[in-house]
Parts: sequence; structure tokens; C-alpha cells
Amino acid sequence: MSTLQAAYLSSKDNSNSRITSLRHQTVTCDVPLLFVVFCLSMIGLVMVGSSSISIADQLGSNPLYYFWRQFVHILIGFLALFIVYKIPLKIWSQIGLPLIFLSLFLLTLVFIPGIGKQVNGSTRWINLGFSSFQVSEIVKLFAIIYVAGYLVRHNDVLRSHTAGFLKPLGLLSFIVLLLLLEPDFGAAVVLLATTMGMLWLGGAKPWQFLMLISALVSLLGLLAVLSPYRMQRLTTFVDPWSDPFNSGFQLTQALIAFGRGEWFGVGLGSSVQKLFYLPEAHTDFLFAVMSEELGLIAGIFVIALFAFVVFRALYIGLRAEKHDQPFGGYLAYGIALWIGLQAFINIGVNMGVLPTKGLTLPFMSYGGSSIIIMYIAVGLLLRVNFETRQYDRHQSSRYEVKV
Repeated sequence: MSTLQAAYLSSKDNSNSRITSLRHQTVTCDVPLLFVVFCLSMIGLVMVGSSSISIADQLGSNPLYYFWRQFVHILIGFLALFIVYKIPLKIWSQIGLPLIFLSLFLLTLVFIPGIGKQVNGSTRWINLGFSSFQVSEIVKLFAIIYVAGYLVRHNDVLRSHTAGFLKPLGLLSFIVLLLLLEPDFGAAVVLLATTMGMLWLGGAKPWQFLMLISALVSLLGLLAVLSPYRMQRLTTFVDPWSDPFNSGFQLTQALIAFGRGEWFGVGLGSSVQKLFYLPEAHTDFLFAVMSEELGLIAGIFVIALFAFVVFRALYIGLRAEKHDQPFGGYLAYGIALWIGLQAFINIGVNMGVLPTKGLTLPFMSYGGSSIIIMYIAVGLLLRVNFETRQYDRHQSSRYEVKV
């Protein structure tokens, strides 16, 4: 073989090895998950526009005022998703505790006059001047990041000692207390349920949960009794028609919306309930308006999309945990529980199977805080999936080298 031929074959081998290396380094994002989230956002955007026209008109604004604001929120959310997707999980795992203290600081700011903003009797927002930000949304995400890191660092203690179970809950109890003082009962329930679910998946013992759940049920029952409006909400959803023009007004109007929609709806833009019969039509009761205009079929389709997001997130978490990525696994589990619980509660409230709670429908309801934070959560899921696949490619390349 000539020297020229040897050089050619050598360069060809090097080129092939570089191509193989690039293939191993190229890891695509989770396109199905991103596509389903985009579909939910687009359906939500259309319904926000449809359900808020009369509200915007009453305020003297452009009829599509809320539509365009939601559109901007989605664009900001996509930008935030892309930024978060580029941040390694190692960084998030190291800043969980500082994020919890930041959460406490932000929740404290809400109660300072001039900074906190009160809406409908609840002080849940920080006034930014040009806009407002709902603190409870980002606090739920920070709590999930903290618990995921805690489960990685102290898993042995969690499985063997009660203190390992109570320590993170003790810290989170301060956050729950501040949420209840706002008051934001719904956010407190979602945060507690999500973090408890993560601890269960992390290996906490069943009897610990039985004791804690008993204590929480007693405490929440006491809070309901001491707060007349909460007690009224708990009893009204059982029979809203007993007082349809007062305590049962919201729920009866939502049920009328579902009844009018039947299978295929009355047509996009043709809802009657959104014309000031159904309060918060573009936020908390968006699902009811959508079911009225697009019918039960559309409602089932949206529920199926949410089910896909939740199971996809659980699948990402399971793969990460199996591939020696425990933080990513617990983080994905927490986000799956959060999205699933919040969607379940919102849809349950709309359909009258749960007491009324002020929780948005993820990716769909109007609200910049909710949309942006949910997209950040999806960015974290995509990052977990990226690092898991990167680990797979790295392991397969090592195997090929050994062979």
C-alpha cells in the first residue's frame, strides 16, 4: 500500500470517528412533550381570547387585550424555557436550600404595603409597577427543586429515621403558613401534596404519612371551621343548587356551561356563561367556558393532553433514576405531580366534584406568572431528558470503544 493510500484511509477513519462522536454528542429534546405543551397553550390562548372579550370591553380596552397579553406571556415563557434548558441540573441541585429562603423572603414581601397587591381579598401578588407577579407559582417550583436535592443528599436518613422525613416538611411548613396567611389555600394544598408525594417516592415509610395526613386533615378541618368562607365553599359544592344565587353561584353557572355545551359545543365565541354569569371566566373557569363552546369532546381531548404530559414527565423521571440521575428523576416526579394535581383540582372545581379553589389550569388559564413558571418547569423536564440521553450516548460510546 502506498503512503498516499495509507494517509487517505487514516483520514477517513478519523473522519468517521469524529462523525460517530458528534452523533453521540447530539441529543434531541423531547419533541412530543414540547408539542403537547404547545397544543395546550394554543388552545388556552384561543379560549382566553374568546372568554375575555366582554371583560376587556367592559374595562374600555381592546377586545383582544387579554389575548395579546397571554400571547406575550407565552413568548416570554418559551424564552425562559430555552434558558433553563441550557442550565445543567448540577447547578439546580446545589441551590435548592437558597431557593427556599428566597421563597420565604418573597412571601414576606407580599405583606409589605406598597409592594404586595391585593385582589379579591387575597394578597398574593408583588407589584412590579408595570405588572404584578404571583409569588406562590414560583414558590411551588422552588419547593420541588429543594425536595429533589434533599432526597439525593439525605436519602439514607429519610429511609431510616423519622427526623429525615420531618426535616424538609418542617422547613416547608413556614412556606405553607405564609401561603395560608395570604390566603392561598389552593397553593398550600398543591405544594404540600406534591412534596409529600416526592417524599413517598423517595422512600419514606407509610406510617409516617399516615401520622402526617391525620395531623394535616385535622389542621385543615380546623382552618375550614375557623374561616366561614372556607366552610361555605366546602359545603356548597355538595349541593350548589340549594343557594344558586349566592354561595353556589359560581358552581351552578359552571355546570350550566357544561350542560349547554353537550358533546360538540355551541360554537367558538358563542358562550353565554362568559357574559358576566361565570366569574373569572378567563382564569379559574376557563375549562367550563371551553366545554360550553367546544363541547365535552374538547374537554376530554384536553384532559388526554394533560395525562400525556404527566405520564411523559413520570417516564422521564423513571429513566433518569434508572440511569444514575437521581436528582433529575425526583425533579421530574415532582413536576409531574404538580402539573397533574393542579390540572385535576382546576378541572374538578369546574365540574363540581371539588370545592372551589383559586388555581389556574396549567398552560391554559390567563396569567403571566403561571404561564412563565410552567414553561420553566417544562424546560427542567427537557433538561432532565437531555442529560439522561446524554448519559445513554456516553455509556454506549464507551461500550463501543471497549468492543
